[in-house]
Amino acid sequence: MHSIKKVNLQFFKSEYLESLSRFELPEEQEQFTALPIHSLEMTHERHPIVILNNNDPVGFFVLHSSDRVKEYSENPNAMLLTAFSINHSHQGKGFAKKGMEQIKDFVNQKFAKCDEIVLAVNKRNIAAQKLYEKVGYKDTGRRKMGKNGEQFILSFPVMR
Repeated sequence: MHSIKKVNLQFFKSEYLESLSRFELPEEQEQFTALPIHSLEMTHERHPIVILNNNDPVGFFVLHSSDRVKEYSENPNAMLLTAFSINHSHQGKGFAKKGMEQIKDFVNQKFAKCDEIVLAVNKRNIAAQKLYEKVGYKDTGRRKMGKNGEQFILSFPVMR
């Protein structure tokens, strides 16, 4: 079992590609998120982020600052979090929670204008809902239809 020694967030770099390409998810989770290998495109509005444990990639997500955010929030300073996943072999070890707990500081350091993170979570993805709730995300009451059903729109304030 990996111990949680030093969990931190980093922008995607090519040195993480091999590990991320080996990510696996249980079938029931694949319907709710994308594997990292399918979400690595970087632009000035799309930022792949790697969750590292002792410099070993254990998780992944993307932060968006594009017009796509407007589908989830009217806040012009909001960012959208998508494609959150923890490699199956590292699940149940606290990496998801540790990674999510670091988003506020990471965003404050790297995206000075951002003051809110929004995301959509499938109403059937109870494990993800519980995680997001645990780390401070709140249900906005807004709903969106996704490719696999109704999505709850959650929000997390990023206060300095």
